[in-house]
Amino acid sequence: MNNKLRDRLVRTTVLIGMCMPILFYGCGPGNDGKDAKKDKPALPVMKVSLSDATVTTQYSALLEGKVNVEIRPQVDGTLKTIYVDEGAFVKAGQSLFKIDDRVYREEYNSALASQHAAEARLVVAKLDEEKLVPLVQNKVVSEIQLKTAKANYHAAQAAVGQAIAATRAALVNLDYTLIKAPVSGYIGKIPFRLGSLVSKNQSQWLTLLSDVSEVYAYFSMSEYDFMRFRQQYPGTTIQDKLKQIAPVSLVMSDGTLYSEKGTIGAISGQFDQSTASVRIRAVFPNGHGLLRSGNTGKVVMESVFHDALKVPQSATMELQDKIFVYLLDKGNKVREHVVTVAGKSGHNYIIGTGLKQGDTIVTAGIERLKDGMVIKPKQGDAGTSNSMTKTGK
Repeated sequence: MNNKLRDRLVRTTVLIGMCMPILFYGCGPGNDGKDAKKDKPALPVMKVSLSDATVTTQYSALLEGKVNVEIRPQVDGTLKTIYVDEGAFVKAGQSLFKIDDRVYREEYNSALASQHAAEARLVVAKLDEEKLVPLVQNKVVSEIQLKTAKANYHAAQAAVGQAIAATRAALVNLDYTLIKAPVSGYIGKIPFRLGSLVSKNQSQWLTLLSDVSEVYAYFSMSEYDFMRFRQQYPGTTIQDKLKQIAPVSLVMSDGTLYSEKGTIGAISGQFDQSTASVRIRAVFPNGHGLLRSGNTGKVVMESVFHDALKVPQSATMELQDKIFVYLLDKGNKVREHVVTVAGKSGHNYIIGTGLKQGDTIVTAGIERLKDGMVIKPKQGDAGTSNSMTKTGK
């Protein structure tokens, strides 16, 4: 081997010897540490704390007037006059319909004449009794005749009373031919027209009169929400609790907010077994007549939660009707944990059970986590909000 070849082999051997430690170092524990560090995801966490929160709950509602009166005929006959039009506002006592009264007027006149005849017979009976008194005293006639005259007088009195009652009944029927508004309100649909035959036994009303000076908004509350309502407000009775509820709002069907606030007036005495809900009535003033019977909307109730635990919805996941969060334990290990929700909004949940003050939870990226996984926590504000919205049916 010549000197040139030997020098080349020596340089190659030295180069290999220098590279071997570098290769071993690259495969050693140092690189494993970097990979292990990469396996720990850096995720934001937050400590759960207590604070007050307002939950706004919306319930679909059906509106009805304070009084809805079905105007029906109370005598038979044909419609002679219709004094109002559909949608008109009428005052109590205003004329609405007129039924042909000729038959009832003649019945009244006949009854009145019978009354006058009975009154005349009463006068005659009284005279017969009075003229017999001295004759009996002078023993010109027997006492039996006087007793008979007194009995005739009492019978005449009864006949007068009966005639007066018949006259009054005929007058009532005559008055029924003119149908007046029992309350102030708005006229609904009028299905009958002039000349239509109407009857006191018919099933269909002449019109529906709605007093909408106040409007009732009826909505249903679930059994869970009702139990929470009973626990939230102080008082020994439902009426005491109703007085503690803040005024409610009404969102109309076009999405606009009604200008007047309402109050919760009454709660049904029993639950609907088919829907497991209870019916509630809210009362809204309606002096301008903007709301009508049959309108729909949403009643908005605000409930204040004192010392509530709030977490962002991004910190939770739902699986099989259960809601989970990831708690941060010692050693930065995460643990899957079930919680219950008492209220919710677009960004936050109010926790009912499952968490306590001071617990630390992961607020984002939880879809990549598994129970027992180690993370690198990043402290940060989850941006919870005090204003929350929940939609009820």
